[in-house]
Amino acid sequence: MAKRFCCPECFDDRGLHDQLFPTLDPGHGTCDFCGTTDTQLIEPEKLADYFELLVNVYEPSEDGKSLVEWMKEDWLLFSHQRMDIAHAKELLGEILNDGEIVRRSFAPSVSYISEGLAQWDKLRDEMMYANRWFLDVAIDGERLKQLLDMLIAPPLPLQWYRARIRTDDEVFPIERMGAPPRRRSSNGRANPAGIPYLYLGSLPETAVAEIRPHTGEVACVAEFTIPNIKAVDLRNPRKLVSPFILSESSAIGQLRADLPFLERLGEELTRPVQPSGAAIDYIPSQYLCEFIKKSGFDGVVYRSSVSDGINLALFNPEQADGGNVTLYNVTKVSVAVGSA
Repeated sequence: MAKRFCCPECFDDRGLHDQLFPTLDPGHGTCDFCGTTDTQLIEPEKLADYFELLVNVYEPSEDGKSLVEWMKEDWLLFSHQRMDIAHAKELLGEILNDGEIVRRSFAPSVSYISEGLAQWDKLRDEMMYANRWFLDVAIDGERLKQLLDMLIAPPLPLQWYRARIRTDDEVFPIERMGAPPRRRSSNGRANPAGIPYLYLGSLPETAVAEIRPHTGEVACVAEFTIPNIKAVDLRNPRKLVSPFILSESSAIGQLRADLPFLERLGEELTRPVQPSGAAIDYIPSQYLCEFIKKSGFDGVVYRSSVSDGINLALFNPEQADGGNVTLYNVTKVSVAVGSA
């Protein structure tokens, strides 16, 4: 049988794509497994050592699932549209040189547990309803910093947008489209009152949606250019982390256990909040962003709860350069409802 080659797109993993494949003397061409053209190619067995570390996180179990199913679920591997379960098993079998192991059932090892999520829930409750500044509950800050370092955002767009509703037929100049003055800075999703951050959307529509306009209103939308910044990306932690950058199965197992905690942190920044409850409900996400800022990051990227775009909370508004201001008519506002 002719030798077959795989590519980074088969796995759709940042660590494999950016760090490992370039070190494995890849060729170039069309992938034999997912069909991607003009891509890096290696023999599957070159990945054996890395996948064996990952496999060691799971244990045989009659009531479990296949390794491919766990890898898809836990790490979002094999997410290329052509890598269904059957094709992924075929590739994993070649990587491990074992066509039988991919047919067996496994479950995650019970050796790895995480206190992060439980501690966050306790901390969240205390700072919202018991103590604000001197907290009894402690979270493992060193571990949280390690996890955040795995969530560094990929290169971000240079162009971002901020919107304000026009009042009295006035078009706001760019000088009034930035972050508010400190004394007028109210509680935001990322910032406490009095500490202004600059909230930006990746598209004009995103920026307008974030200010919850009404049909018929006119929004002033300002362009801002930001430099290359170091930001935490909390949109999809499970996709962003890579088990393949870790050199021990124990570290991979602990990362897997901590993933629900990271997902909860991302949810904190997209949780819908009523304006009347913002002073209390924003406290957990403000705490998180303060921790991110103190850890040496310039901002945090998070999903929008009201649009399909990306949001950025920039901790130092002076890093953004203002540009043109454009008017947009709000012609339609959509509302979706569900059972309470």
